[in-house]
Amino acid sequence: MFAKALVKTPCTYMIHGLTTANLGQPDYEKALQQHDEYIQALQACGLEVTILEAEENYPDSTFVEDTALLTPQCAIITNPGAESRRGETAAIKNALTDFYSHIESIEPPGTVEAGDILMVGSHFFIGISKRTNPAGAAQMISFLEKYRMTGSCVTLEKVLHLKTGVSYLENNNLLACGKFIDKDEFKNFNILQVEADESYAANCLWVNGTVLVPAGFPKTNKMIEDAGYPTIEVDVSEFQKLDGGLSCLSLRF
Repeated sequence: MFAKALVKTPCTYMIHGLTTANLGQPDYEKALQQHDEYIQALQACGLEVTILEAEENYPDSTFVEDTALLTPQCAIITNPGAESRRGETAAIKNALTDFYSHIESIEPPGTVEAGDILMVGSHFFIGISKRTNPAGAAQMISFLEKYRMTGSCVTLEKVLHLKTGVSYLENNNLLACGKFIDKDEFKNFNILQVEADESYAANCLWVNGTVLVPAGFPKTNKMIEDAGYPTIEVDVSEFQKLDGGLSCLSLRF
């Protein structure tokens, strides 16, 4: 269960953020409205939300999930694989000092973006991607083991982050699409298969028993409801244009 979340207001320069989506330039005012609605959804799930000010020097800084891994025992500040994002971690580390007494940091040459990390209880699956390298994953696993948790690596193909293609919904249920459906690492989970034409909805967010689902993907939403979860649909179309999903927009702890 989560009690708190940390989010960061999108900056005006988000319209120039990193992207491979080819969905056009985001509408900044619409993004602000969607971000507010996202915060309301987190609050509806019982979370106390801390809102950090926008950082104009970092177009992608609203995607706070990539900058830290938060566990019950410690916070681990990442070293983003995208060079333009590495300065984002300073403000996040400063904010987390109000909540964590144990804070670790990934150091070069290791790179990690926490969108590549899937938490399942006290075990963490770490995607090896263009943004998270083996050296960074090894550091991450070392920190996890220091605090009596575990980690393992998953090789990725054709996706930005691990959580682009999988979401853990607790109760051994794993939402997955594409090649993740048949990954050996996930063979012991009950797989909820997201159809190819709704692949963006593979990034959903379990929060205290409710699942936040991106708006506009009715088949995935129904499948999750049929599995026994209440859902909240949240429109994140402007963040989708920047390769961002629901989990990317917050740090939950």
